[in-house]
Amino acid sequence: MSTLSEWRASVRPGRLLGTKRDRWVFGVAAALVVAGLVVPGALLFTAAHPGKHVTAYFAEAVGVYPGSTVRVLGVPIGTVNSVQPDGSQVRVIMTLNSGVAVPARAAAVVVAPSVVSDRYVQLTPAYTGGPQLGDGAVIPATRTAVPVEIDQIYAALAKLSNALGPNGANSGGALSNLIKTGAANLNGNGEYLRQMITEFGGLSRALGGSAGNLFASLANLQSFTTMLKANNGQVKLAEQQLAQVSAFLAADRQDLSAAISELAVALGQVKSFIGGNRSLLVANIDKLAAITSLLSSERASLAEALDTAPLAADNLVNAYDAAHHTLDGRGDLNELSMARGAAIGTTADLQPGGAAGPPGAVPVLGAELSSLPPLPLPTVGTVYGTPEALLRSTR
Repeated sequence: MSTLSEWRASVRPGRLLGTKRDRWVFGVAAALVVAGLVVPGALLFTAAHPGKHVTAYFAEAVGVYPGSTVRVLGVPIGTVNSVQPDGSQVRVIMTLNSGVAVPARAAAVVVAPSVVSDRYVQLTPAYTGGPQLGDGAVIPATRTAVPVEIDQIYAALAKLSNALGPNGANSGGALSNLIKTGAANLNGNGEYLRQMITEFGGLSRALGGSAGNLFASLANLQSFTTMLKANNGQVKLAEQQLAQVSAFLAADRQDLSAAISELAVALGQVKSFIGGNRSLLVANIDKLAAITSLLSSERASLAEALDTAPLAADNLVNAYDAAHHTLDGRGDLNELSMARGAAIGTTADLQPGGAAGPPGAVPVLGAELSSLPPLPLPTVGTVYGTPEALLRSTR
C-alpha cells in the first residue's frame, strides 16, 4: 500500500501516463494480462474442438510441406501436419478446422498458384449436403491429383521434338513434305475454311439443341445392339442365308440380267398398251365396278349356289347313263294331271265330260296338233298346251 501511495504521490494529477517509462510499463502489463486471458481460452477452445484428421495419398507431393494450407474454393480450412513417403505414394496427414463440412467423397488436389510459390492442398467439391468427411477419413490415390511439373513438360516437348525431328518422322523429309502440301492446299482457301468452321459451329449448336433426341437415338441404338447380341445365333443364320442367296444370284447373274431386261421390255409394252387403250380400260373398269357391285349385293345367293352346285354336279354325274349316253331321271306325273286354277275357267268348258286338265293349260284339238313340236311318246287322250304356245303355232 505504501508503495502504491508513494507511486501515486510521485505522479502529478492528470499525468497518469505522462512519462515514456510509465507508458512502456503499462503496455507490458496490459499485454501480459491479455496473454494470460487469451492463451488459456484458446487452449481450452482447441482442446474442446480439436478438428478432423484426414489422410490423403498422392502419387507425388512436390512443394507440399508441413504447415501448408488446406483449402476449399481457395479459402483456408486446415493445415498439413506431415508429408511422408509410403511405398510408391506419398502420405499427407491434414487437420481440418472444427466445424468445416467436407463431402465424404471429396477429392484432394495439389494446386500450384505459380511456378515458385508454395503449393497447397485443395479439397473439392464444396459441401452442399449429404454425408461428411469424418475424423480419420482416408482419401485414396484414385481421388487425388497433382500438377504436371515443369521438367516433365520439358521432357515431353523434347521427346516430341526428337520424334518429329530429322532422326524421327522427318528423317526422309516426310513431315516437311506434309507441311508443304498442307500449306499448298490451304493457300487461297481461307474463306472456305472459315465457312467450314462456321458450319461446324452451326452443326454443334443444332446437335446441342437436339441433345435429347440424340441421346434417345443412342439409347435406342443401344437397345437394338443389345437385341442383336441376345439373338446372335439368329443373326448368324440370317447372314449365312443372305450369303447363300448372294452366291445363288451371282451364279445366275446372266439369267437374272436377262429376266430384268425382259421385264423392262414387258413393262414398256404394258405402258404402250395402257396408253393406247386408256379409254377402253376405263370403260371396262367401270363395267367391272358394276359387276363387282352386283356380286357384292348377291353374295348371299352366290354363297348358296356354291353350297348347292357340288350336289347338283354330283346328281348330274349320277344321272348320266354311260351305256346309252342318256340322262335318266324321274318325274312326278301327278303334276300333269292336277286340276286347273279357277282363273282359267271351268273344266266343263274346256273338256267334254268335265275332265280336268293341268293348271294353266288348254286342250289342243286335232287341227292344232300338227303345228306343235313332235312329242317323244305317242299321244294318248286329250293333249294340253299353254295358250301362249297355241297362239304362236297359229301365226
